[in-house]
Amino acid sequence: MVTKVYYNSACPVCDAGIRRQRAKLDACGVSMEWIDVHTHNQAAAEVGADLEFVRKRLHVVGNEGELHVGADAIAELMAAAPRQRGAARLISLPVVRRIARAVYNAFAAELYRWNRCKGHW
Repeated sequence: MVTKVYYNSACPVCDAGIRRQRAKLDACGVSMEWIDVHTHNQAAAEVGADLEFVRKRLHVVGNEGELHVGADAIAELMAAAPRQRGAARLISLPVVRRIARAVYNAFAAELYRWNRCKGHW
């Protein structure tokens, strides 16, 4: 099974981050399926969430079918890139993970509100 990344290209910040990470992974020969929920709204159902929730947070379904959301999804993508594995391990430490989740969730909520205000979707 190939890792699947569910992201929202309508958010310029999210799209830029995904493009950068995708380029890093492509350069390393890492194969992933990149699913843009903005252009494929129905794909949100594949992760058992509604479209708005998937628009708000990055979702990654790993090789074994495990679901990672938000900061955990970022850590999963970083773990796949050889030069980012150390940072991914750091983010996975219990205390750091709690902080990363809180920061990610706060940022994602504000970014979602900004995108809605700007009419990106």
